[in-house]
Amino acid sequence: MTQSPDTYVSTRGDTTPTDFAEALLRGMAPDGGLYMPTAWPTLNPSAWAPGQTYAAIASAAMAPYVGNALPDGALDRALAKLVAGFDHPDVTPLVQLEDDLWLLELFHGPTAAFKDLAMQLAASLADEALAASGERLTLVTATSGDTGAAAVNAFANKARIDLIVLHPLDRVSPVQRRQMTTVDADNVLNLAVHGDFDDCQRLVKGLLSEESLRERGRFSSVNSINWARLAGQIPYYVSAVAQMAAQGETRAPTFVVPTGNFGDAFAGIAARKMGLPIAGFVAAVNQNDALARAINDGLYARKAAVETASVSMDVQAPSNFERLVYEASGRDAGTTRAVFETFARDGSVTLSAALLSALRAEVSAVSVDEATTRTEIAHAYSAYGRVVCPHTAVALHAARSQTRGTGPIVALSTAHAAKFGKDVAPVLGFDPDPPRVIRELGDRPERLTIIEGTPEAALAAVRGFRA
Repeated sequence: MTQSPDTYVSTRGDTTPTDFAEALLRGMAPDGGLYMPTAWPTLNPSAWAPGQTYAAIASAAMAPYVGNALPDGALDRALAKLVAGFDHPDVTPLVQLEDDLWLLELFHGPTAAFKDLAMQLAASLADEALAASGERLTLVTATSGDTGAAAVNAFANKARIDLIVLHPLDRVSPVQRRQMTTVDADNVLNLAVHGDFDDCQRLVKGLLSEESLRERGRFSSVNSINWARLAGQIPYYVSAVAQMAAQGETRAPTFVVPTGNFGDAFAGIAARKMGLPIAGFVAAVNQNDALARAINDGLYARKAAVETASVSMDVQAPSNFERLVYEASGRDAGTTRAVFETFARDGSVTLSAALLSALRAEVSAVSVDEATTRTEIAHAYSAYGRVVCPHTAVALHAARSQTRGTGPIVALSTAHAAKFGKDVAPVLGFDPDPPRVIRELGDRPERLTIIEGTPEAALAAVRGFRA
């Protein structure tokens, strides 16, 4: 099989060649694994030269993964629509806080969270692929808050697409919930699940393996298990390096990524594989620390997720850890399958010394507790005059804890603080000023269906939607 960035195989061993359109529309590989490109493309250094527009950067970063799988001009049309929906000319502006400490703002889109960047692209590209094939698509996605809001905004009223979003009941912020449930679109079903995000994610994986649901057309997901989502996140790492170069900073940065499902962090790792100068990655997690325990202790073990202020990171079984294991193991599908089948069966798996060493070469991990998160929100305001969300506070604390002086450290700011006002206001003594996209929510009625966290309940709800 030809090794090419626009040819995809599964992390669990299915080597049947698949192109970008199929990986986009199917989401998860038939054998239960995740799609990965068979080779990493090389990014021309001109992509991060000063003065590049975000659309030009994204086109250079993503075109090798798309290849000829979509109609001519599809990627450029999707990028033009993406940029038009953001309210900052740089799309993802980079802000310097102090010497060697920067903040990459990813929340200037239509739902004020970083998920907009990839979700808007995935929606436009799926539209193009379906128009070309004449097919219909049903999407199902689990969310801890921002993914669902971004998906509803991106896919609402699409003619060939139905969207089903599962979120944990009472475990997303009120703004996140209302961004999902107040959108008046007949092609969207919001399911509030008795359980946590990992329960929602487990239900989605079960639904994706239910072949009977494919009888009415394609059935897929837009969680970050979908490679198109990760591909759409690569460009803002390139943009960050380009913005640094424009300010005279040419040293390779370390990125500190607040992470739940690890998709955002793995997109950065992909950028480094493509040749972007990056010194390293730090995965910053909250008290839901399964990823940190795996990297630091070598034991990947499931625990019940606890509710935190950084709700989008309340994840104890991050899906994209599978992509990291696949890459770190030298793309050994047998090893990857064994790790995740053992984890699914037993709830824990001990990583081999060789695999653990390879994982640590890709990323380090830090866990930040709730008290420290609150302290960091206060520090960001007193030291920098910035009102940050709890997820950003987790990243900032991890970033400020890194050894300084060897190069720039960039913390990703993943959501506007106004989405988490109930957690930020008690710390600062005032409510964050909401951006336009949140003010416009108003008092519109909500539409959602509450279900038990069982496969039977989820399957019944999906079968009954637009039957």
